[in-house]
Amino acid sequence: MCELCRMPRSTSPDSPMLFDEAPIIPTFELELIARRAGHWPVAGADEAGRGPLAGPVVAAAVILDPERIPQGLNDSKQLTAARREALFVEILATATVSIASSSAARIDTTDIRKASLDAMRRAICSLAVPASYVLTDGLDVPAGLACPGKAVVKGDARSFSIAAASIVAKVTRDRMMARAGDVFPAYGFAAHAGYGTAQHRAGIELHGPCSLHRMSFRPLKKEAV
Repeated sequence: MCELCRMPRSTSPDSPMLFDEAPIIPTFELELIARRAGHWPVAGADEAGRGPLAGPVVAAAVILDPERIPQGLNDSKQLTAARREALFVEILATATVSIASSSAARIDTTDIRKASLDAMRRAICSLAVPASYVLTDGLDVPAGLACPGKAVVKGDARSFSIAAASIVAKVTRDRMMARAGDVFPAYGFAAHAGYGTAQHRAGIELHGPCSLHRMSFRPLKKEAV
């Protein structure tokens, strides 16, 4: 068994409750474990936009430069919009980055899980520097990669590379949805990025869905019958 697979758990069954509740902090340790096992470079991959009622799901793959890791990398959901934007610029300036997306139509044709994994696969495969190993957020490693990988639960809070990918994916998708708001102003996409807020649902109720809506998602699904 490789060193990466023998990675210790963050807590043990007999740990005191105090330590069980300690916050997870992202580090570069998973990447270094893979490097010691002979895999380099290591890419982190994550996606943004699995839950919204509209818009694409966006995936990013990032290979960080160990000598130029941006300060403050974390799960994108734990950062302010301003901090994500600043880190996005820094990541693109110091790392190898690739971005891919799956449209609402692709999501409806397959399903959100398959569309997300396909976007992640394309992002990883499009890296200018091929990855020797991939760390992905969640439970799945996309099929069809040219290298091995490991899925890491809450990976965007455990790995700098996955955290960087989560930031790139989130900022990219938010910018896409802001642009979508210019084309479809009735829904307020810039404010909620396609999530099912009261404002968004009211827009759907008044104007009906547009071409960016995921018709396989409730409550839109009933309208497609």
